Amino acid sequence: MNNKWNKFIYKIGAPFYDRLFNVGSFRRARKGVFEELSLREGQHILFVGVGTGADLDFFHTPGIEITAIDISSSMLAQAKNKVNSKMNINFIEMDAQQLEFPEQTFDIVVANLILSVVPDAHQCMGEIVKVTKEKGTIVVFDKFESGNRETSLFKKILRPIISLLGTDIGRNFQSIVQPYSDKLKVKENVPVLLKGMYRKIVMERLN
Repeated sequence: MNNKWNKFIYKIGAPFYDRLFNVGSFRRARKGVFEELSLREGQHILFVGVGTGADLDFFHTPGIEITAIDISSSMLAQAKNKVNSKMNINFIEMDAQQLEFPEQTFDIVVANLILSVVPDAHQCMGEIVKVTKEKGTIVVFDKFESGNRETSLFKKILRPIISLLGTDIGRNFQSIVQPYSDKLKVKENVPVLLKGMYRKIVMERLN
């Protein structure tokens, strides 16, 4: 996977994305990820890889400021259609692996379905940690390989094929987050979809 290829895939998929990943069980899983998230007036929230804006429906708390970035202009165009006049939101075309914000800018960072699609998940995680405020919250909804069992032969064969669609089904969350273990506290890590392939992960930045 690389950014050039991903942009091409997202341009093709943007018109159809919501029909696959913002309906039924996916829609319910997205909603569940945010049910216990405390939103307050004055908070600044970053969506890393906002995609078509499927998660924006759950962020209508008055007085919050939202910044939404994505590498795909096609995805951003879809997301902008989901915004109403009461939302304070700024859309920016930006690479999730190179977040152009000062350190500790955001109270909440939402990184849904991004760590499995960027070329370098470790670099992306480092950027997410960097821009999250001390005591801030990082929310992740994504697919990860289980760290408790060996990858099946079928999945090993399927992984490079699926990657041509712009996503990796074999990334390990523990490996991605381990370099930042001194800065992060994992408060929740639970299965939410497809027998635990998709997980809800909530972290707090410690310092």
